Amino acid sequence: MKNTNASWAADATFYHIYPLGLTGAPTQNNLVAAPDPRLAAVQQWIGHIKSLGCDALYLGPLFESGTHGYDTIDYFTVDRRLGTNQTLQELIEQLHEQGIKVVLDGVFNHVGRDFWAFKDLQANGQNSAYRHWFAGVNFNHSSPYNDVFSYEGWNGHHNLVKLNLQHHEVRAHLFAATKMWIETFGIDGIRLDAADVMDHGFLKDLASFCRSLRPDFWLMGEVIHGDYRNWANPDMLDSTTNYECYKGLYSSHNDRNYFELAFSLNRLFGEQGIYKHLALYNFADNHDVNRIASTLQNQAHLYPLHALLFTMPGIPAVYYGSESGISGTKLPHTDAPLRPTFASPDMLQQAPHPELATAISQFASIRKRSHALRHGTYKQLFVAHQQFAFARHSSHDDVVVAINAAEAPVTLTLPVDLPDGSVLKNLLDQQQYRVQNRQLVLENLPANWACILQRQ
Repeated sequence: MKNTNASWAADATFYHIYPLGLTGAPTQNNLVAAPDPRLAAVQQWIGHIKSLGCDALYLGPLFESGTHGYDTIDYFTVDRRLGTNQTLQELIEQLHEQGIKVVLDGVFNHVGRDFWAFKDLQANGQNSAYRHWFAGVNFNHSSPYNDVFSYEGWNGHHNLVKLNLQHHEVRAHLFAATKMWIETFGIDGIRLDAADVMDHGFLKDLASFCRSLRPDFWLMGEVIHGDYRNWANPDMLDSTTNYECYKGLYSSHNDRNYFELAFSLNRLFGEQGIYKHLALYNFADNHDVNRIASTLQNQAHLYPLHALLFTMPGIPAVYYGSESGISGTKLPHTDAPLRPTFASPDMLQQAPHPELATAISQFASIRKRSHALRHGTYKQLFVAHQQFAFARHSSHDDVVVAINAAEAPVTLTLPVDLPDGSVLKNLLDQQQYRVQNRQLVLENLPANWACILQRQ
């Protein structure tokens, strides 16, 4: 079944929570403790999520695992450090009641060493009924953990055991889990971890299976490098992570070089853009990379960067805490600084840039009201080292976006494909501008800020 119906995501603004971190769960799962419903604390964040203008939540990982959540032990049971299946069910009901879609992590490429079928392989060796469930099992070599066999781990990490996704029993197990997530929890989509190294046949069959259960189900893949169309296409996934623009967003500011981001946006989404029909998942940071406030050399650039995030083609996402400019840098052997604990969203008022959330809310509101920003074409109008402007057009509206990342106001003269006399209003301050000689003159565009103009 080809994908034609998961259009809700292109209109969405995502909030991203890493629940084991947010709720202060223990870093190690002892596998015997009684479930602790820490996940229920996410209900306190619903009002905050809505106040930002977000209407979709990427929440994960959630299922029983040994440590960070990506070393799955049981696909059918919520991690005891977060609660029970009922805890998750009640949370999703609350989110849905408030109009917030829910997307969970699908960690289907690999499992943890405590996964029940791998434990059976360890116990029974060549007699295990599950020896073919895992990739690269070889009884002529031992593993780095001194198992009597070797096997393939994700990216060389043997604590993450790669599944054989071509095996019919593995597929049946993962499809059964997916069906349970959809039918029991009512989730709206899955973010597929490590999609860039997963079997394409599996992804195609998973997509068909999900859409047979729910035609509007959204599938997004974590892809770092490569042509995103290899994963996001009518037969497979709806979207992928946009790591190309993630890099361009911060480095164009740090290097005072908007030419980099402008090149990417034109290549991806311009008139000949290779992804102009895809709604990619755009982000400034996430649970795997340094917080954007730590990456930027000039904290004032948080504002023009987020203006770009919400007006460029694609689906914008905000990682919990970054809306207030919190810092966080990866350490050699842990990502814990990227995944902090917050007792409640009120703690963000003590973050370095609490006023950033107000700007993000404004950008999100503008995007929600503009069909062109959510679905329109993209055309570059102007680019300089610290200034950048582009147009978004749809049959519903026309928008011109201008960004100034310099330390002083500037005046920009932009060529526009609009009739003379056309009036455009800056949706950030309500000031009006008129097209003359097919040009738009923006006087005193503020430092480290934006102008988002909509044709009246």
